[in-house]
Amino acid sequence: MNKRILIIGSQGYLGSRLSDYLFANGYDCTGLDTGFFQYGVLYRPKKLDMLEKDARTISEHDLEGYDVVVQLAAVANDPFENLPIESIYDPVRKYTIDIARLCKKLGVRYLFPSSCAVYGIGQGELDEDGPTNPQSPYSINKLQVEQDLTRLADASFSPIALRLATVFGTSPRIRFDVVINMLCGMAVTQREVVLNSDGQAWRPHLDIEDACEAFRCCIDWDYDGGSLLVLNVGRNDNNWKIIDLARLIQLKVDGCELRYLNASSDDGANDLVKDRNILDGVDKRTYQVRFDRIAETLPGFVAQWDVARGIDRLLSELKLWCLNEGKFKQRDFYRLQQMEFLYHTQQIDDRLNWSR
Repeated sequence: MNKRILIIGSQGYLGSRLSDYLFANGYDCTGLDTGFFQYGVLYRPKKLDMLEKDARTISEHDLEGYDVVVQLAAVANDPFENLPIESIYDPVRKYTIDIARLCKKLGVRYLFPSSCAVYGIGQGELDEDGPTNPQSPYSINKLQVEQDLTRLADASFSPIALRLATVFGTSPRIRFDVVINMLCGMAVTQREVVLNSDGQAWRPHLDIEDACEAFRCCIDWDYDGGSLLVLNVGRNDNNWKIIDLARLIQLKVDGCELRYLNASSDDGANDLVKDRNILDGVDKRTYQVRFDRIAETLPGFVAQWDVARGIDRLLSELKLWCLNEGKFKQRDFYRLQQMEFLYHTQQIDDRLNWSR
């Protein structure tokens, strides 16, 4: 019998692609999403049965009958406006662990997408036993949830936290505020690659197809280790400097130029590409990560896509879906800008609840 999967956060970047991916592999999926990004669609995803709830209001009854919960719902960007950090991230932490407790009570397997951003600033290539040094409220929140899950795990409950490298690649609800997607989108639509920093920061990168395969392998694996299993998800050869990514993408698109945002006279035209965590053209977040453990531990998992091949596919698919500059700059594809718009127009309140 096919496993029944509940994807919480099914209308996000990863959730939209994951639901299609699992469908194609024969799984019975249901989605749940509050809908902040439902209209930011590059192409139409397969129709997904939806549980009409908010992650903050999930009950025990809602989870009955599911074999696995994939808990993707979160705040994906740092707080906006003058809202206190705690008012944004404390609720995320609470509903994430509340759902995990319900899964433990019902015997439902629980998968949590953490992030390699928990390493923050690091020396050398860091593995799961290395030091963490999160540099943003988002990455602090991810680490806090890992710590909560560590305390919750026991012989009856063995959750898995997948520390995803920076994901890239196409999805029905693509994000253009992640580095490779953004640079490829600029190259295709504007024939230029604009960096908002000096590009010297290191990042590990993960093709979205490999991210989906990691979740699929975890769904099939009946891990029962009695503790939280933390796995970095990616490939060792996918650690790249931002400047090297930019140069690679520039070379792959005819007539594409490379420039730096802070040296431009028309910065206002590129508000969507600005990162508010970068000061004076320097991104202090820089880290390289090792991915040996997942290759040795997760049955059946192989990360197939290196950065260069993944970029080739991404550029091809963006052209296939006729991406133009207007579509590329659509607000819905940028997490912070969309959330600020909903807030400014009073569609959501200070607690990120729909106002209607």
